[in-house]
Amino acid sequence: MDNDQDFMTSSMDRQGALRQELTEILERKGLSTIYQPIVSLMGGHVLGYEALTRGPRNSMLHAPVSLFTAAEEAGLLYPVERLARQKAIQNAWVGGGDELLFINISAQILNDPHFLPEQLMELLKAKGMKPQQVVFEITERSSIEDFGAALESLEQFRRQGYRIAIDDAGAGYSSLQVIAELHPDFIKMDRSLIQELHKNKVKEYILESCVSFAQKMDIPLIAEGIETREELVKLTRMGVDYGQGYYLGRPGLKPAEVTGELTELIVLHRRKYDTAGSLWTIGDLSGACPIFERKTPISQVAQYFKDHLHVSGAVIVSGDCPVGLIMRERLFQELAGQYGFSLFWNRPIDQLMDAKPLIVDEQTPVEQVSQLATSREINNLYDLVIITSGGRMAGTASIRSILECITNARMESAKVASPLTGLPGNIQIHRELNKRLMDRRKFSVIYADLDYFKWFNDRYGFQRGDQLIQYTADCLQQSVALLGRPHDFVGHIGGDDFIVITASESPEKLCAEILRRFDQGVAAFYDPEEWLYVQDRDGRRIESEGVTISLSLVICETQEPVTTEQISQAAARLKKQSKAHRGSCFLL
Repeated sequence: MDNDQDFMTSSMDRQGALRQELTEILERKGLSTIYQPIVSLMGGHVLGYEALTRGPRNSMLHAPVSLFTAAEEAGLLYPVERLARQKAIQNAWVGGGDELLFINISAQILNDPHFLPEQLMELLKAKGMKPQQVVFEITERSSIEDFGAALESLEQFRRQGYRIAIDDAGAGYSSLQVIAELHPDFIKMDRSLIQELHKNKVKEYILESCVSFAQKMDIPLIAEGIETREELVKLTRMGVDYGQGYYLGRPGLKPAEVTGELTELIVLHRRKYDTAGSLWTIGDLSGACPIFERKTPISQVAQYFKDHLHVSGAVIVSGDCPVGLIMRERLFQELAGQYGFSLFWNRPIDQLMDAKPLIVDEQTPVEQVSQLATSREINNLYDLVIITSGGRMAGTASIRSILECITNARMESAKVASPLTGLPGNIQIHRELNKRLMDRRKFSVIYADLDYFKWFNDRYGFQRGDQLIQYTADCLQQSVALLGRPHDFVGHIGGDDFIVITASESPEKLCAEILRRFDQGVAAFYDPEEWLYVQDRDGRRIESEGVTISLSLVICETQEPVTTEQISQAAARLKKQSKAHRGSCFLL
C-alpha cells in the first residue's frame, strides 16, 4: 500500500511540475518553430513548409509529442496550440509568395471557441500572407467524435481560403473516415508506410491503392518521412505528388534549397511514371549487388553468402568492368562435391565464375533483355542480369523484376487502352506528349478525324461503324510502320479521332501515305450504288465520294517552351480548315 501511495504521490508531483512548466511557457511565450520543406515530386520545387513546434531546450517538454501530450493531460491544450499557431505564423518566411504554410492542429482544437478565422487574420496581415497560403494539418492525436461540428468549424475557415490536410493517413483506423467526411485538400501519408517502401511489397500495394484513390478524388498526396534515395525514387515513380523528409530537407530556420542534383533525380524518375506503358530500359530496374575482384579467394565469397542469406549472386569484376557472375546455389554445389573444399577453397573466384553471363547496357529495352534472358540455357535461366553504364558496372536485375515490369506495363496499357482498337487512350497520349516535350527534340503530331462518320454510322449501323474505326486505326499503324521511326506512337483519342506522334524527318510523306491507304480501302465499307450523297451534322445534303479523312499536321521544334494545350489548339485550327476542303487531305 505504501508503495502505491508513493507512486501516486510521485505521479501527482510530476503532473504538478509539468503543469507549472506549461504555465511558465505560456506566460513567457516560450515555444519556438522550425520549418521542414515539402517538395514537389513532379518538378522538384518547394510547395511549402510544415511548421514544427518545439518546447524550451533542455526541457522534458522540448519534443512536440511530450509537449502536446502534457498539455492535453494538464487541460492546457487549447492555449498551447494557440501559442504554437501564433509562433508558426510570426516566424514564417513564406511572405507574399505562393509557398504554403502547413500548421498542425489536433482534432480537439476544432471545439475551441477561440479557434476562429479572425484570430489568425491579423497575424497573417502582419506577415503579408493570405489565408490561401495556410493549410491546417489535422493530426490523429485524438479522434473526431462529431463530424458535423468539425465540418461546421472548418467551413468558416474554408470560406476565407484556408485549406485542410489529413496528417498521418495510414497510421490509424480512422483515417479513411476522416478523409470521407472532411474532404481534405491534401492527404499526408504516415512515415510508417514510407520507410523501406522499396523493400516491402505489401507497403507498395497499399500505397498504390492510395495513389489511385487520391487521383480519383483529385486530392494531392504527400509522403512523409523520406530518408533515403531509394524511397524517393520509388515514390516518384509511383506517382506520389509531394514528399517530405530528411532526404529532401531537414527542419530549420532558413528557407530550403533543393539542389540541382535532387531536382534532376525527381524529374528523371517522374518521367518514368508519366510515360508508363512506354519503353522501359533495363537501367530502370538496376539494383545493388555484391561485387568481388576476380582474384578474391573462393572462401571469402562463400563466407559472404553464408552471412547474407538473402543474396542470390555476386558479380565478379576486373577494376570497374564486370567479367563474370557467381550464383550462390552454383558455388555451394561445387563446394559440396567430392574434394570440393580441398580443390577450390583457397583458389580465386574466377575459376568457378560463369565467364559468359548476360551483360547489357542500361539503355537496353526491358522487353529485349527479357528475350535474351529467357533464351539462355535452362541452368542459367534465373541467373542475375548484369547492367553496365558506359561499359562500367552499374547494377543487376533479377528475372523476377524484369517479368514483373513487363507485366505491369502491359496491364497499365490494357487498363487505359481503347477497347475498340486496342490503341493507347488519353492518359497515355498525354504522357507521351509530355515525354516528347521534356526531351526537347523535334517531333510532329498528326491529328486524324473522319469526315461524315456520324452520317455513316447512322446509315449503316454501329457494327459497320466500329469496323470503319478499326480500319482507320490499321491504316495509321501500317503507315507508321512503313515510314515512321521505331518509337513513334499511335493513340485513339475517342470516337473517330486519332493521334500520331512521330519523329519522322518527313511527316508530310507519312500523312500522304495515311491518306492513300485510307482512300484505297474505305469504299469496301459502304454500298457504292447507294452512295450518292452524305449529310453533315446539321442534316444538310452534300455530294461526296464517301467517308474521307482529314489530318492536321503540327511540327514541334521545341526550341521555346511548348505546352500540350498549344499543340491541341494549333491542331484544332488546322482541323477546321482541313474539313473545309473536299475529300481526304492534310494541312501543315
